[in-house]
Amino acid sequence: MEISWHIKTFSLLFLFIFSRLAPSKTCHPVDKEALLDFKHRITDDPSKLLLSWTASSDCCTSWEGVACDASGRVVDVSRPGLVSDNDFVEDTYMSGTLSPSLGNLSSLQLLDLSNLKDLKGPIPQELGKLSKLTHLFLNTNKLTGSIPITLRYFYQLKRIYLSDNFLSGDVPPSVMKSWTSVSELGLSGNALSGSIPPPIGKLSIGGLAALELLYLNQNHLTGRIPSTISGLGSMIFCRLSENKLSGSLPPSIGLLSKIQRLILENNKLTGKLPSAVGHLTTLTDIFFSNNYFTGQIPSSFVNLLNLQTLDLSRNRLSGQLPPQLGKLKSLQTLDLSYNPLGLVRIPDWFRELRVFRLMLAKTGIEGELPHWLSSSSISQLDLSSNALTGKLPWWIGKMTHLSFLNLSNNGFHSSIPVEFKNLSLLMDLDIHSNNFSGRLNVIFSKEVQDPLGHFNSIDLSRNIFTGPVDDDMGERPAMTSISSLILSHNPFRGPLPKSVGKLRELQVLKLVNTGLSGNIPVELGDARELSTVLLSKNKFTGAIPETLLNLKELKQFDVSSNKLRGRIPPHKAILPVSAFKNNPGLCGPPLPPCKRI
Repeated sequence: MEISWHIKTFSLLFLFIFSRLAPSKTCHPVDKEALLDFKHRITDDPSKLLLSWTASSDCCTSWEGVACDASGRVVDVSRPGLVSDNDFVEDTYMSGTLSPSLGNLSSLQLLDLSNLKDLKGPIPQELGKLSKLTHLFLNTNKLTGSIPITLRYFYQLKRIYLSDNFLSGDVPPSVMKSWTSVSELGLSGNALSGSIPPPIGKLSIGGLAALELLYLNQNHLTGRIPSTISGLGSMIFCRLSENKLSGSLPPSIGLLSKIQRLILENNKLTGKLPSAVGHLTTLTDIFFSNNYFTGQIPSSFVNLLNLQTLDLSRNRLSGQLPPQLGKLKSLQTLDLSYNPLGLVRIPDWFRELRVFRLMLAKTGIEGELPHWLSSSSISQLDLSSNALTGKLPWWIGKMTHLSFLNLSNNGFHSSIPVEFKNLSLLMDLDIHSNNFSGRLNVIFSKEVQDPLGHFNSIDLSRNIFTGPVDDDMGERPAMTSISSLILSHNPFRGPLPKSVGKLRELQVLKLVNTGLSGNIPVELGDARELSTVLLSKNKFTGAIPETLLNLKELKQFDVSSNKLRGRIPPHKAILPVSAFKNNPGLCGPPLPPCKRI
């Protein structure tokens, strides 16, 4: 979406400039014929983007989205799917294919058919005839086939976005070789395969020396990141994530002197992190998560004084963390989760950081929470899947900036301190799989700071919380916007409060093995957004409410192993027999039919 808005803004500016230069001649007949042929191949245009394109009118003066030069030749065609009118934005589409006749627009400089969502078929080889083209935006459609080798004739090309289509095959090296003026290259979200094209960075053969923005993410690229990437001296943004790239990161990457964002996550990269990365002092963001990097974090990272995000999660990093990292005062997000770091405890120098997002899941932390957290400004804290023990300290209530807290899969054993109510910005809480006990009232009745602080998700499963669950739970201010409530495997007992039906944004409700009894409240059917309802292994009695079973969004439903009776209400959702089994009194589809009395 960030790319789409950037393209849209530029296209409108381009169109505005040329619209000021009124052509002295009428639209050239070759250009008019080419554009009418394009319109002829459009099968659906619900917003009538091409309504003004008629044979009886002049394409330079009367056609929306078309601009001409003084000689009457078309230089700009901009009909994107994001249509802006002052503060109003319409998101629309067009169905059809790209006409080969577009290649006859010999003076065309800008072609923007982005975000039309439903343009199909291949990119015509004939587009290669557009030798004056500087900007090509065809992203966010359903284009198929390979990148035509004829695009190598785009000698004046500066920006090209073919992202989010279904393009396949290799990226032709001969095409890249000719794009010596390209500053923005967007090929992400396709099915491109093969290795990273050799011309990237190879200034001996042209290459992409002017390249500033590179998007090759979400493809099927394999092989190594070439050492010649160092030749991309102008590059500011590099995203190669979500591919199958392997091998070690070349030390030559340390020569990208202007790079600000380096995104290599979700690949198969191995080896140690090059200390040369510490030379990239312009870096603001490093995303290297979900690879196979090993060894220690280089101490040279201390030089990255502009760094705001350091995400090295889900790798195989080990060894001591360089204490010099405490000098990275610009750092806002630090994610080292799921690395065998064997931290034992959170290093004291962490208190020197000013991060608002600290993620250290499964890094070997033991013992109690460090007290210095009480004076931090952390907003998102993930310490899950460690070996933390002891009570949840009272000073947790001083961490008033918290919006996300995950302490799941640890060994905490206490009730929730009353000071927890002070977490008025907290929206996501996950403390499942501990030994927390006591009542839930402190959590449900926490304070809010409108419009913030209303729960989005709660997971308290696999603890030893007790009930009964408060009758007015669904009326508490902190609960009004919750979408996911997971309380399974706790010995609550007592009834399920009717007020749960007042949680109008609730989508997921899991109450498996909680000892709840009594009738399933009919009011639960008032929670219209529910898609998952798991109430198995309880002591519910009575009938299944018809309104609940016929919720429009219902996809997953399970009331097995209860004491329910009566006919299963007719329902449209496709539910398996297992969702109702072990209720001796239930009958009717998908169970055996009810016996007539």
